[in-house]
Order: sequence, then structure tokens, then C-alpha cells
Amino acid sequence: MKLIVAGGGTGGHLFPGISVAEEFVSRDAANEVLFVGTERGIEARIVPQLGMKLETISASGVRGKNGSAQIKGLFLFMFGYSQSRQILKKFRPDVVLGVGGYASAPLCLAARGMQIPYFIHEQNAIPGLTNRLLARFSNKVFISLEESQRFFPAERTLLTGNPLRQSILELVTAEDSFPSVAQGNEFRILVFGGSQGARSINQAMMAALPKMSALKERVSIVHQTGKNDLTEVADAYAKSGIKSTVLPFIDDMAAAYRQADLIICRAGATTVAEVTAAAKACIFIPFPHAVDDHQRKNAEALLEHDACLMLLEQELSGERLAAEIEKIMAAPDRLETISRNARSMARLDAAKIIVDEMIGTKGTGHVR
Repeated sequence: MKLIVAGGGTGGHLFPGISVAEEFVSRDAANEVLFVGTERGIEARIVPQLGMKLETISASGVRGKNGSAQIKGLFLFMFGYSQSRQILKKFRPDVVLGVGGYASAPLCLAARGMQIPYFIHEQNAIPGLTNRLLARFSNKVFISLEESQRFFPAERTLLTGNPLRQSILELVTAEDSFPSVAQGNEFRILVFGGSQGARSINQAMMAALPKMSALKERVSIVHQTGKNDLTEVADAYAKSGIKSTVLPFIDDMAAAYRQADLIICRAGATTVAEVTAAAKACIFIPFPHAVDDHQRKNAEALLEHDACLMLLEQELSGERLAAEIEKIMAAPDRLETISRNARSMARLDAAKIIVDEMIGTKGTGHVR
């Protein structure tokens, strides 16, 4: 069978698609996967690095844009639709999976026009406009969180969870559960804000360090800053005397999760899925400018089950962050409860379920 994974732009869209692709090719050595994205998206760098095939099309967003930008976006959409038809005719997929992002809409709609089954996967509690529109014609909608169910047709919507990267699944499988209470006297904190870092989280941590002086003999911190803030943040840690490893990017996130007792990060859908699978207590700081405030909704879905802590950015300060860290360090039972509740919300078989559903179409697509 052949599968096209359409979309990307950000890791939150791309990584679930990669997870499904890994599961799909593992079923049969003859199975083939093609990613379709844009030249500007993260997929242009990540997919070739993984040894997977990628085609790019022209696409951009129109939501929230002014008149001229909307006209340009519509023109690019029509051009991208034409490019998508050519890709479909050449690759002849049995099924298409849209994972969100600019390339998802033209490719999925072209698939519909050519009678090729297409599915969509929604990672967030509040779905984006693209997936809301594509859901009207899709064979099935896969969702990560129950909260997004209300936006899609009930009879064609399946709660699967968010597919996890193979490296995360292997680590979860290798150990029945991750250690969730600090070992010995060292409390290990992992801080990150996505692949590019998060300026506000970096600033808050720098401001928190002087207020954590009483903890410096007990704490060790790994902080992914992004490349722009690396030097400034590293200098702040050096002055604080707190044991730290400051990096622009973490290649092995599975290992980083495994070693952490507490995680401080954004609340993107992929991050939420990974930290719940890792059974880690987490302080989510949702990105306040995310479309439809979906990161806050992602965190709140866990908060309702006492499976995380949350600080809104307007509440964020060095003093508040230091206080939250000190509070959780002083309550190991609380830390354990949050970790256990997080694990209870993890869905480790999302990719398997999605591939089962798509293969169940038995290649009913017909490329004209």
C-alpha cells in the first residue's frame, strides 16, 4: 500500500505524521510513504534527515490576513491544488492522511476530487479551521483529546490520542514506568519551549534563578533555550551556581524526558502527548498567541484530571515560577500523584489505531 502524509509546518503537525509513517512501513516492507509539505515548514528539514520522501507544494494561510494577503493565499491554494493533483497521479496513493498545516487542505481536497480516501488527524483540543473544513468530506477524523469531539461529525470521529515518535515509545516500552520521584538529593528539572525555544520562559527562568539559591545544592536543570537566547541564559545559570546543562536544541528528547523529575514547557499537542506517555509532572506555560488559544485548552484537558500544573503567561514571573518549583519539590507525594494521573491519560497505541483504520479501507481509492 501507499500512503501520503499531507501537512506540517510545525513539529506539532509533523511528528504525529512521522509516527504514523513509521507504523505504516513497519507493517509491510513493500509499503511506501510520501510526505507533502511546503518549503518553509519544518518538514523540509526533518523528513529528508529521516530518509523519507518529501514533495513540496505552494500554500499559505489566509486566516487573519488582510485583503491582498488573502488574495495571494487563495492564488497559492489553487496552485497548490493543481500541484497536489499531479503528485497524486504520479504517486498513486491508496490513502491520504492530513495532519494539519498549509499543505494539508489542497492535497486532501485534491484526493477527494480523485476519489482517494483521506483521513485527518487533529492534535489539539480546539481544532484549526483547515481540519474543521476537511472533516466534512473525510473518511474519518482522528482526534487526540476528547475536548475536540464536539467540532466533528460524531459518526466519523475516533479518539486515538496523539501518535508518538518511535524513540518515545521504545523508552516507554523499555521501562514499565519512568521514575517520577527525585532520586537521592538531586531534583532534576527539564525546561524547554519548543525547537526554537520560548523567550518568555527563558526570561522567567533567568529571573527565578536568584530566588532558588536555597535549592541550588539539590537542583539540576537541563534547559533548551533555542539558539537566540543561548549565551544569555547560560551566563545566568553560571552566575546562579545551580548545576545546569544549557543547550540550543535537544536531539534526544526521549532521554531528556526520562531523566527529568519535573518539566517546564509549552502545551503544544505533541509535547502534551509525550510528557503524559513519559509519566512526568509538568508545569505547562501555554503559548498565549496560539490560534484559538488551543495550547491553554490542551493543558486544561489535563488539569481537569489533576495530571499537570499550569501557569498562564500573564501570571508568569521569576518569583512565581521559583515558588511553584519549590512547592512541588517539597511535596513528593503530590509529584507522584500528578505523574500517575498523567500516565493514565497517555495513549501509546495511537499510530497503530490510525494505521489499522486506514488499512481497513483496503485501498478503495482510484486515481483518475
